[in-house]
Amino acid sequence: MINLSPEKPIVRQKLGDQVFEKIRQQIESGELKPGDDLQPERELMKQYGVGRPAVREALQLLHSKGLIIVSHGERSKVAKLKASDAFRQIDDVAKLLLAQEPSSLANLKQFRRLFEIGFVELAAENCQAADVYALNAIVDKQQENLGSAEAFIRSDIEFHARIAEISGNELFKAVSESVLSWIFEHHSSLLHWSGKEETTLREHKKIIASLAKNDKQGAVKIMTAHLDRSEPLLKS
Repeated sequence: MINLSPEKPIVRQKLGDQVFEKIRQQIESGELKPGDDLQPERELMKQYGVGRPAVREALQLLHSKGLIIVSHGERSKVAKLKASDAFRQIDDVAKLLLAQEPSSLANLKQFRRLFEIGFVELAAENCQAADVYALNAIVDKQQENLGSAEAFIRSDIEFHARIAEISGNELFKAVSESVLSWIFEHHSSLLHWSGKEETTLREHKKIIASLAKNDKQGAVKIMTAHLDRSEPLLKS
């Protein structure tokens, strides 16, 4: 007797999910390109043989995943995807994980450390005068934000993300913005910035000075010291 493995139960897919998958495949294959208009709802209903609720459900799902842009009174368009869009999709899950699993923060901080030390070295290789100007402008803004912890932290994220961008890898910037926002948002009430802001600003200026000289070793050394000092301010 032949022993047949039990078949998995057939899951009936909702009509809206089926329409979503059809359009997603068109985007993936390039049949629908960034900037292209989607067909009007009535045409999509006719093409897929479904009602308006299924089409609207599919469009809403496509929009929530960042695959299309929906504008009031206009036809939906295929979005041009960026690396940051991928990380935005997991924002809520990452924040919940940090809230529910304490060890996740330690893992994320360790990841951030290795990551930032790596991309500051690349940034030192690529840094140009315009990059130095942009970083100094961020530090000036951060100086102006003294007294507002939330604004100061936003500027801090912008500073580190700009260094990641200088590295020349768009993915680095997206990762930097996401990781720092997850850490800082989760610890907005636990972050002990009081009395430390001026030190942070001085360290940022030292990092800029090393980048301006394309000094890889100096940039890595200062970034390492910066993280050594700032990480204990984030409670595990």
